[in-house]
Amino acid sequence: MSRVFAIGDLHGCRNTFEHILTEEIKIKRSDKIYCLGDYVGRGPNAKGVIDYILKLRKKGYAIHTLRGNHEALLLDAVKDAEKQKLWLSNGGEATLESFGIKSLKRLPEKYEEFLKRTKFYIATSENVFVHAGLNFSIPDPFTDKRAMLWTREPLFIYHKIQRRILVHGHTPISIAQLHSQPSIHKINIDTGCVYKSRIGCGHLTAVELPSKEFISVRNID
Repeated sequence: MSRVFAIGDLHGCRNTFEHILTEEIKIKRSDKIYCLGDYVGRGPNAKGVIDYILKLRKKGYAIHTLRGNHEALLLDAVKDAEKQKLWLSNGGEATLESFGIKSLKRLPEKYEEFLKRTKFYIATSENVFVHAGLNFSIPDPFTDKRAMLWTREPLFIYHKIQRRILVHGHTPISIAQLHSQPSIHKINIDTGCVYKSRIGCGHLTAVELPSKEFISVRNID
């Protein structure tokens, strides 16, 4: 029987990502891994994160990738030069450095294609995976793509997603907050891996489903 794991915001922390998969989860080809986005931005090795995902997929591992707001910012900057300043001010310079380039015009096509193929959300029979969350103030939460990338709204209406578990990241929380979340049906697993100096953060967290068991490791990048 396949195991299911979701992994929080990576932000270029390639070594920590590999560690949690190989040493803690001990990934198998039968597993399903859902990465919740923000592969790029702020951290030291965005290129390495994407390369590692592509390597795992080539070896036959099921790695599903959601789109985060930092991927959206990058893709917007590729299309519109006026939006590059916003992207650069949100950790874009670290991403350029990881690719060894000074402009997004030199970003290799395979990486742009990887980002374009990320999903706004993935819904299974038991879970909904998304980067930031869903807009529960409208009739159909699955129609608001901006909310999927950016929302920090706490409103959650269980029946609007057919009583499935909502798993998201985007809003950094401490390890203490991770374990004291008010709803067992809405789980935030962004424990601020890239923010090593922030009290309680600096961890990468995965959650196994349906057990809801958390696996957290310190940032080693």
